[in-house]
Amino acid sequence: MAEANSRLRALAEAVLLPGFTGTTAPDWVRARLAAGLGGVVLFGRNIVDDEQVAALTAQLRAERDDVVVGIDEEGGDVTRLDVATGSRLPGPLALGAAGDLGLTADVGAALGARLAACGVTLDLAPCADLTLTLDDPIIGVRAFGSDPYAVAAHVGAYIRGMQSAGVATCAKHFPGHGAATSDSHFTLPVLPRTPEELDAMELVPFRAAIAAGTRSVMTGHLVVPRWGDDPATVNATAIQEVLRGQLGFTGAVVTDALEMGAVAGHLGNAAGLADASVRALRAGADALCVGGEISDADAISAVIDRIVAAVEAGTLTEERLAEAAERTRSLSSLGTGTLVTRDEVELGMTVARKALRTTHLPALSDRPLVVDVVVEPTIAAGNVPWGLGPHVAELLPGSTAVRVTAAEPGDLLERAHGREVVVATRDAHRHPAVLDLVSGLVRAAASVVQVETGAPGPELGTLGRIDTFGGSWASLRAAAEVIAGSAVSGRLRHTDPTGLTN
Repeated sequence: MAEANSRLRALAEAVLLPGFTGTTAPDWVRARLAAGLGGVVLFGRNIVDDEQVAALTAQLRAERDDVVVGIDEEGGDVTRLDVATGSRLPGPLALGAAGDLGLTADVGAALGARLAACGVTLDLAPCADLTLTLDDPIIGVRAFGSDPYAVAAHVGAYIRGMQSAGVATCAKHFPGHGAATSDSHFTLPVLPRTPEELDAMELVPFRAAIAAGTRSVMTGHLVVPRWGDDPATVNATAIQEVLRGQLGFTGAVVTDALEMGAVAGHLGNAAGLADASVRALRAGADALCVGGEISDADAISAVIDRIVAAVEAGTLTEERLAEAAERTRSLSSLGTGTLVTRDEVELGMTVARKALRTTHLPALSDRPLVVDVVVEPTIAAGNVPWGLGPHVAELLPGSTAVRVTAAEPGDLLERAHGREVVVATRDAHRHPAVLDLVSGLVRAAASVVQVETGAPGPELGTLGRIDTFGGSWASLRAAAEVIAGSAVSGRLRHTDPTGLTN
């Protein structure tokens, strides 16, 4: 009996990918890795720089060679490696706007080579979602676009690029989050789709991901009513009939964080986390992400106890658990990190410049007022540096940069009176107070240029507009270059006595 219990506990350990706090591995993580824990997922809280990450993963691997080291590194707005600076590589929506599959493959390869050098084996990317509604609160710039076949092509190129570096990709969030109007971190979205509509839209990029050889797919906490009341992560129809049967996927199925409100009841609910873990395994999931918000030894012990109890009670088979453990272990192979790739900054700026869209951009002076309107980031992105003002200030030393929130703009409208204003927003269409502030600037200023760094929304009555399709360091820098170039053009027009300068 003791031997059987020990075997089951080892299998239960092997399917778990918890998070933890700190920039070195805590004792409980190291002890569990030595005992067979499947691996870990790294978050921004674990990262200082690439050298520190490499040392951390070496520390993890010293406990056992076949450790899965995952990370949620999408580039663009959702970055972990560059959480302190902002990503030099634009994210998926900018890649889609650039429309160059070669660049997308290059970005995947460059990021994959960097991850491999850091000792990461699994990247929880790319998003194979579609951006289908401006009411979507969580995907937006994380998807390559709205056209399923264009997105499919970029998903395939990204996967081939990254996996050429030896890092496993994880196409997410099956069956596709982009039509949802609520955030599964907090509530349970219901997709307004029939299976036929899903087949023609959301599932197209996942087919491309599978055809490209993605080694894993992440389930989303999303309900498709025709598949039953359970979200895909704990739904056997979604995983076994559709993903494995209809789409033919044979790799590892990774869950989105199981403590998310959509499946665990609410963030921080350890009992809900343990129950969701068993339900996911029973439905056909393999690797369980269990430590985004709950990252302590007691919560992981509770999950293991619950899995073992389910097997002993006959509600989960040992064969299913062993299968999940083997598929999880398949994601532990370490890339060589020797793939020769393009310089990250040069590559990122090439993408960012090609992605930009400008509308009616006026010739500006070299002293604009640059306003960054700060909004709360999504839980997926977290607190990463964002802002156009510092970039413009570097290129146009005469400019004035300010940061405000729409709720507390201070004396901004007075300062903007009669001036040229560049206002940077992030998903302005989702924030009524931001829309009101931009309207106030349009009334007060001599001219206003909006730089939208989120998903493009409606025109807001500004004289000019720039869409960057993301808020990465590279995308902001590219927008600043355009602003500075317009200022140079304006200065030339002002000083040309013939009036003939274009």
